[in-house]
Amino acid sequence: MEEVRIDKWLWAVRIFKTRTAASEACKKGRVLIGETAVKPSRNIRAGEVVQVRKPPVTYSFRVLAPAEKRMGAKMVPQYMENVTPEEQYEMLELNRISGFVDRQRGTGRPTKKERRDLDQFAGTIPGDLFNWDE
Repeated sequence: MEEVRIDKWLWAVRIFKTRTAASEACKKGRVLIGETAVKPSRNIRAGEVVQVRKPPVTYSFRVLAPAEKRMGAKMVPQYMENVTPEEQYEMLELNRISGFVDRQRGTGRPTKKERRDLDQFAGTIPGDLFNWDE
Protein backbone atom coordinates (compact mmCIF):
# COMPACT_ATOMS: atom_id res chain seq x y z
CA MET A 1 0.00 0.00 0.00
CA GLU A 2 2.05 2.93 -1.34
CA GLU A 3 -0.71 5.54 -1.70
CA VAL A 4 -4.08 6.17 -0.10
CA ARG A 5 -6.84 8.77 -0.52
CA ILE A 6 -6.33 11.77 1.71
CA ASP A 7 -9.85 11.67 3.15
CA LYS A 8 -9.35 8.04 4.20
CA TRP A 9 -5.97 8.83 5.74
CA LEU A 10 -7.27 11.85 7.69
CA TRP A 11 -10.04 9.68 9.10
CA ALA A 12 -7.77 6.69 9.77
CA VAL A 13 -5.24 8.71 11.81
CA ARG A 14 -8.06 10.30 13.82
CA ILE A 15 -7.72 13.90 12.65
CA PHE A 16 -11.43 13.83 11.79
CA LYS A 17 -14.14 11.85 13.54
CA THR A 18 -15.79 10.67 10.32
CA ARG A 19 -14.65 10.18 6.78
CA THR A 20 -17.50 12.43 5.67
CA ALA A 21 -16.10 15.25 7.84
CA ALA A 22 -12.65 14.72 6.31
CA SER A 23 -14.13 14.78 2.82
CA GLU A 24 -16.10 17.97 3.56
CA ALA A 25 -12.96 19.69 4.88
CA CYS A 26 -11.19 18.84 1.63
CA LYS A 27 -14.08 20.18 -0.44
CA LYS A 28 -14.10 23.43 1.54
CA GLY A 29 -10.38 23.96 0.91
CA ARG A 30 -9.29 23.38 4.49
CA VAL A 31 -6.84 20.60 3.65
CA LEU A 32 -3.62 21.68 1.94
CA ILE A 33 -0.57 19.95 0.56
CA GLY A 34 2.20 22.32 -0.43
CA GLU A 35 0.04 25.46 -0.19
CA THR A 36 -2.60 24.05 -2.59
CA ALA A 37 -6.03 22.84 -1.58
CA VAL A 38 -6.67 19.20 -2.41
CA LYS A 39 -9.72 17.16 -3.33
CA PRO A 40 -10.77 14.20 -1.17
CA SER A 41 -9.68 11.77 -3.88
CA ARG A 42 -6.06 13.02 -3.94
CA ASN A 43 -3.60 10.23 -3.14
CA ILE A 44 -0.88 10.85 -0.58
CA ARG A 45 2.32 8.98 0.13
CA ALA A 46 4.91 8.88 2.89
CA GLY A 47 6.94 12.05 3.38
CA GLU A 48 4.28 14.57 2.35
CA VAL A 49 3.20 17.30 4.76
CA VAL A 50 -0.55 17.80 5.11
CA GLN A 51 -1.93 21.04 6.55
CA VAL A 52 -5.42 21.02 8.06
CA ARG A 53 -7.14 24.31 8.89
CA LYS A 54 -9.43 24.07 11.88
CA PRO A 55 -9.96 27.75 12.65
CA PRO A 56 -8.20 29.52 14.27
CA VAL A 57 -5.32 27.01 13.95
CA THR A 58 -3.61 25.36 10.98
CA TYR A 59 -2.26 21.96 12.00
CA SER A 60 0.59 20.34 10.05
CA PHE A 61 1.20 16.60 9.86
CA ARG A 62 3.95 14.63 8.12
CA VAL A 63 2.76 11.37 6.59
CA LEU A 64 4.98 8.54 7.81
CA ALA A 65 2.94 5.71 6.29
CA PRO A 66 -0.38 5.48 4.44
CA ALA A 67 -3.34 3.88 6.23
CA GLU A 68 -6.83 3.04 5.00
CA LYS A 69 -8.35 1.55 8.14
CA ARG A 70 -9.03 3.47 11.33
CA MET A 71 -6.66 2.60 14.14
CA GLY A 72 -6.35 2.97 17.87
CA ALA A 73 -4.92 6.21 19.19
CA LYS A 74 -1.75 4.45 20.38
CA MET A 75 -0.89 3.40 16.82
CA VAL A 76 -1.25 6.88 15.28
CA PRO A 77 2.40 7.98 15.88
CA GLN A 78 3.55 5.18 13.55
CA TYR A 79 1.57 6.73 10.68
CA MET A 80 1.97 10.48 11.20
CA GLU A 81 4.13 13.06 12.91
CA ASN A 82 2.70 16.32 14.21
CA VAL A 83 4.88 19.16 12.86
CA THR A 84 2.57 22.04 13.79
CA PRO A 85 4.54 25.20 14.67
CA GLU A 86 4.40 26.32 18.30
CA GLU A 87 2.90 29.70 17.28
CA GLN A 88 -0.28 27.91 16.19
CA TYR A 89 -0.74 26.42 19.65
CA GLU A 90 -0.11 29.82 21.23
CA MET A 91 -2.81 31.27 18.98
CA LEU A 92 -5.18 28.52 20.12
CA GLU A 93 -4.44 29.30 23.77
CA LEU A 94 -5.00 33.03 23.22
CA ASN A 95 -8.29 32.29 21.49
CA ARG A 96 -9.36 30.02 24.36
CA ILE A 97 -8.51 32.68 26.94
CA SER A 98 -10.21 35.51 25.09
CA GLY A 99 -13.20 33.37 24.16
CA PHE A 100 -15.35 34.85 26.89
CA VAL A 101 -14.63 38.43 25.78
CA ASP A 102 -15.99 38.00 22.26
CA ARG A 103 -19.33 36.38 23.01
CA GLN A 104 -21.25 35.25 20.01
CA ARG A 105 -24.59 36.86 19.38
CA GLY A 106 -27.48 34.96 20.89
CA THR A 107 -25.52 33.06 23.52
CA GLY A 108 -27.20 34.94 26.34
CA ARG A 109 -25.74 36.44 29.45
CA PRO A 110 -22.41 35.28 30.84
CA THR A 111 -22.48 32.59 33.50
CA LYS A 112 -21.07 33.33 36.96
CA LYS A 113 -17.78 31.70 36.04
CA GLU A 114 -17.52 33.60 32.76
CA ARG A 115 -18.28 36.86 34.58
CA ARG A 116 -15.56 36.20 37.18
CA ASP A 117 -13.10 35.36 34.40
CA LEU A 118 -14.07 38.54 32.56
CA ASP A 119 -13.60 40.65 35.71
CA GLN A 120 -10.25 38.99 36.38
CA PHE A 121 -9.13 39.61 32.79
CA ALA A 122 -10.26 43.26 32.89
CA GLY A 123 -8.46 43.68 36.22
CA THR A 124 -5.12 42.72 34.64
CA ILE A 125 -5.34 45.58 32.12
CA PRO A 126 -3.89 48.86 33.45
CA GLY A 127 -6.64 51.18 34.69
CA ASP A 128 -5.48 54.21 32.72
CA LEU A 129 -6.57 52.50 29.50
CA PHE A 130 -10.15 52.74 30.70
CA ASN A 131 -9.90 56.26 32.11
CA TRP A 132 -11.61 58.30 29.41
CA ASP A 133 -11.74 61.59 31.35
CA GLU A 134 -8.11 62.51 30.77
